[in-house]
Amino acid sequence: MHPSLQQVEHRPWPVPDGRWNLRQQWLDLLFAHWPMDSALLKPLVPDGVEIEEFGGASWVGVVPFRMTGVMFRGLPDLPWMSAFAELNVRLYVRYGGRSGVWFLSLDAPNLLAVLAARFRYGLPYHWSRVGHQSHSESDAAYPFEMTALCGRAKPPLRFRSTYGPAGAVFRAKPGSLEHFLTERYCLFTRGRDGKILRVDVHHEPWPLQPGRAEVDAADLLRPFNLNLPECAPHLLFSSGVRVVSWPACVVGHEIETVSAGSGLRPAMGMDVPSAASAFLAKTQPAGCKVHE
Repeated sequence: MHPSLQQVEHRPWPVPDGRWNLRQQWLDLLFAHWPMDSALLKPLVPDGVEIEEFGGASWVGVVPFRMTGVMFRGLPDLPWMSAFAELNVRLYVRYGGRSGVWFLSLDAPNLLAVLAARFRYGLPYHWSRVGHQSHSESDAAYPFEMTALCGRAKPPLRFRSTYGPAGAVFRAKPGSLEHFLTERYCLFTRGRDGKILRVDVHHEPWPLQPGRAEVDAADLLRPFNLNLPECAPHLLFSSGVRVVSWPACVVGHEIETVSAGSGLRPAMGMDVPSAASAFLAKTQPAGCKVHE
């Protein structure tokens, strides 16, 4: 049993049937969030996907972190694939009776991981220059730093943040904003033929801390015709969690259109067998029951 599965009572629905197929660790995360009118975000997701709100607004998240132990089940870590930095921009949505995450973009410097994620899940992953550094000084106000140069737009999108924890560890209480923003156990993406796919994940409850940061993230929203509000972001830090995920499955009806100008790109050859040697083979994702 994977260590993360020793604790499951916090999940909003049961652990999926079947075997998980991918493991990883998400470490040294900054959750930076800004409130935004959900009407501005609706054109960025397919018809039928609901933008969720908390406190009368929806939220856009920018999350820099690093990953380790990224590998298919039963295979050892590979030094050139299993550890890398990642930067993502995400929305909070509901579809098929479940709340989850919709990614507007994911940037990473690992080409193989980017290709695998695009082909396997249809996620908007991009090969970019992303660097993550840790500062060991005990008195450093910002022990972590991420810089990114994303060449998927012209001029390139730039990101920089220095960040760290600013308080004691806590667990998010159900019904709180912190719980709404972090305790989500699936992601949705647009698959082949316009169908919505769901990827279930599992991890321990997030060990959260109040965060402090300097964040320059405005560029990341430029491809989506969005501007960050002038208010200070809501900041959380986490040392990280161990994660497993399951194969993508089809959820619900076929999507006919995605609004123009959304910045979303068509999925590429969506899904493959869970073996590294065959990750470019094209197969149809298995269906799964929609949770009601």
